[in-house]
Amino acid sequence: MSPASTGASTVVGADASVPAVDSRVSPGGPGYRRMSFALFLAGVATFALLYSTQALLPLISGEFGVAASDASWTVAAATGGLALFVLPMSALSERFGRRAVMTASLAVAVTLGLLVPFAPSLGVLIALRALQGAALAGLPASATAYLAEEVTPKALVTAIGLFVAGNSVGGMSGRVITGWVAQEWGWRAAVGVIGVIAVACAVAFRLLLPAPRHFKTGSLRPRVLARTVRDHLSNPLLCRLYAIGALFMTVFGGVYTVIGYRLTEAPFSLPQGIIGSIFLVYLVGTVSASTAGRLVGRLGRRGALYAAGGTTAAGLLLSLAGTLPLVLLGLVLITAGFFAGHAVASSAVSKTATHGRAQASALYQSAYYIGSSAGSTVGAIAFHAGGWAGTVGVGLLAVLGVVTITVFGTRAARLQRRHLATAA
Repeated sequence: MSPASTGASTVVGADASVPAVDSRVSPGGPGYRRMSFALFLAGVATFALLYSTQALLPLISGEFGVAASDASWTVAAATGGLALFVLPMSALSERFGRRAVMTASLAVAVTLGLLVPFAPSLGVLIALRALQGAALAGLPASATAYLAEEVTPKALVTAIGLFVAGNSVGGMSGRVITGWVAQEWGWRAAVGVIGVIAVACAVAFRLLLPAPRHFKTGSLRPRVLARTVRDHLSNPLLCRLYAIGALFMTVFGGVYTVIGYRLTEAPFSLPQGIIGSIFLVYLVGTVSASTAGRLVGRLGRRGALYAAGGTTAAGLLLSLAGTLPLVLLGLVLITAGFFAGHAVASSAVSKTATHGRAQASALYQSAYYIGSSAGSTVGAIAFHAGGWAGTVGVGLLAVLGVVTITVFGTRAARLQRRHLATAA
């Protein structure tokens, strides 16, 4: 294998016993900040577009005369479209390159984003949102695969954490901006503004992202893709990480789909602009995602997942309070726990996969957004049936699933170590 294919640099005449220098980028190295900022902007655009209608659901319900469970499909359709198409898009990135697929995905998604404000009916709106989610499918898996190939292993959790932080900023800014714009000019103007912002992010992303140096073209043959997917799904650790991502997102999707309805009702009765500003708590997610690497360094991967799950559960319970400050504190804890858990699990997928990283990441993203769609839909149904307590109940069951899977993984790792020690 040539030095170019391995990503290592060599010196003619050097002693073969001297380890080759890793030419991948690391914090402080040339191109790292530019790369990180470009993918940060991609994360901003992705989440701003993907959840552009979430804070506006009460207004959409009012215009079209539908219940929360019907309006929630404007969110579930987008995340469902992403979940269905993320694996095929990851296969395209193996053949045509990560940067090319991410650029094309953003271009289509922002174009659809400019059409969404003109949807004449709820059905058309849901269809446009589904197409937008399918277009955005080229971003998440390709981004994490790009980082896994271009960044040193020790810096990978931090680099992916910064991409996830971009997700949180996009989700926050999208909801805050739409809340205030919608209060003055309606939800259509609000999603139009998000479309324009996403265009600017997409252009800056393409101009800033460095060309990949370690990408190796893969195959588009269905048989090869199927074998790679089968390999990943037969890996117990990867399957546990996929389930953890889905369960964390079930909590998050349910909470943030329904919270707008709760805060418009008594005893809060908040206006749309204030409700949009509630999403400033996403800043906490930005911090927790970007510091996930340090959390793993102190507690280990499973310890970090326990901490993230416990923080999320505490936030859910606190959000049951009837006073706004306690509800906000609950949202802060839910957000911090979710983004930390997501950053830890997604980076572990990239480190665990030894081949077909784009497909490994795509399977995680597919599970993750299936969790989002399920959380949005089931959370809204639970809210309709039992109020906020019903939505919290769904979230607590999902957190219990995270903890149970992590406990099982901890026991499996201990048994494996004992077996290896006995064999030695």
